[in-house]
Amino acid sequence: MKHIVQYSTGLASAEVARRLVQEHGPRDVVLLTANTTKEDPDNWRFAHEVYDRFLAGCEWVFLADGRSPMQVGRDERVVPNNRLAVCSKKLKRELLRRWIDEHCDPAEVVIALGYDWTEEHRIKAAWPLWEPYKVVAPLAKRPFVMKEQLREIYRERYKIETPRLYAAGFQHANCGGACVRGGQAQWELLLRWNRERYLEWEADEEATRAELGKDVSILRDRSRGATRPLTLRTFRKRLELQPSLFDADDWGACGCLSDQPEAAP
Repeated sequence: MKHIVQYSTGLASAEVARRLVQEHGPRDVVLLTANTTKEDPDNWRFAHEVYDRFLAGCEWVFLADGRSPMQVGRDERVVPNNRLAVCSKKLKRELLRRWIDEHCDPAEVVIALGYDWTEEHRIKAAWPLWEPYKVVAPLAKRPFVMKEQLREIYRERYKIETPRLYAAGFQHANCGGACVRGGQAQWELLLRWNRERYLEWEADEEATRAELGKDVSILRDRSRGATRPLTLRTFRKRLELQPSLFDADDWGACGCLSDQPEAAP
């Protein structure tokens, strides 16, 4: 039985792969990495260190569409966001599914996802998306470990520093801290931590809005009892005037491999 891991270059998928290799050996574990072109360089350092230490002998397959998340948005005539995450669909799920369908027999493989015991809703949402393949979530089983504990284990026990995005305060390491599913808290942190990267996304969002001719955005403003588009440019200018003027609880969530199909634009 082959075990397929979506090896995203983040901590959770690395731990899934490590546990599976420990249990089944490297020959029965396949690592699939879908490159969105926006991952932080330190993610790749981490992924290679983990591979060299724990996963050597596994088949490691790299997949790439070649487009950035916002380029996908322009092609699909939307600004990618938490409601229309066409980037995760095109740059991850479809690439992964195509490779799996072309190379695997549902009776002979298991797909392992990096969701943990606190994310049961995402695990259940993933089942229909990956039928007829069996889906498992090793981190949802004992021993239960919080992400903060897992970071410490890698740092102290394995002597491998986890991706720097975690130390910076990001809740996950997708797309260099600029995941379109992220909320105001994530983007405020990105602006403080890597202003240049934030400005690149801001310019890309403005170019996409101009091409589409629509008032659409990654973020939403829910103040004063109404919901309206909130561009990264407007959000940045607001923070420059009043740094505390954002929803500190709005982190958004990672769900690239478990979300339901998007509504039509």
